[in-house]
Amino acid sequence: MDDFRKKLIYLCHFPGITWKEIFNTLKRDPMLLNISHQYPRQLSLSLSTNQPSSNFYLYEYFPDYLHDKINQYPNNGIEVITYFDDCYPLLLKEIFQPPWCLFLKGKSSLLNKTRKLAIVGARQATTYGKNVIDYILPPLLAHDILIVSGLANGIDTLAHRATINNGGDTIAVIAGGFNHIYPQENELLAQRLASEHLILSEYPPDTRPTKWQFPARNRIISGLCEGTIIVEAKRKSGSLITANYALQEGREVFAVPGSIFGPSSVGTNDLIQQGAKLVMSGEDILTELR
Repeated sequence: MDDFRKKLIYLCHFPGITWKEIFNTLKRDPMLLNISHQYPRQLSLSLSTNQPSSNFYLYEYFPDYLHDKINQYPNNGIEVITYFDDCYPLLLKEIFQPPWCLFLKGKSSLLNKTRKLAIVGARQATTYGKNVIDYILPPLLAHDILIVSGLANGIDTLAHRATINNGGDTIAVIAGGFNHIYPQENELLAQRLASEHLILSEYPPDTRPTKWQFPARNRIISGLCEGTIIVEAKRKSGSLITANYALQEGREVFAVPGSIFGPSSVGTNDLIQQGAKLVMSGEDILTELR
């Protein structure tokens, strides 16, 4: 099994490889027995992967480079768990296309906490949004609920900071890898999370975030949690993608109502009209979870 883990982790590093390509590889070769003698060029020929990365030549002409890099992860405070490991979050296994690998930096034990809620919302958060976070979070944290968010500007950042300030635990799920934190202004917050809490990604550390990775990571945010709280969202907000993932996964969706005149409340008010649970306090959420 240890050899299988190494091969699966290796596959997750291959430039441009997709979830489906790994799935098809596992279908053909469930124990990855044929991977051991395949250098990257031969592997690339068996996949539909083109040359998407400037690091490609390193993997192609210096196959030991990647193995050395992976072996250095523990020294850099990076842990990798695979879908087949016992410590892989059970709720996350239930989602559509659960990540084959999770790259962790920080307290990996936080993944084992039973009660988790996601909080996401507008990147241009208003004073109202900040006040909502400050109001609804303390009762949740008092019940030892862990807060998951995406380290984005606005509501995500407010949720992480308020959780830290109130002595709670928080997990940030990022697009891209640890070496390319986005947005850059959250670099110091990311360092604190990696030291005292947890950051995770489905991408290797050197991966630069791309536009499509942000909506894709939202399935992980909602997938880790019992429910998702939406605080401020425009009609086409990325937060609504997270809410849709949560609905598809059979999880609770909570929406904080806002002014009918405020563009930042259109998305949340729409969610309530569509059946999301209207919540006005942390106690409302706790009551629903009970």
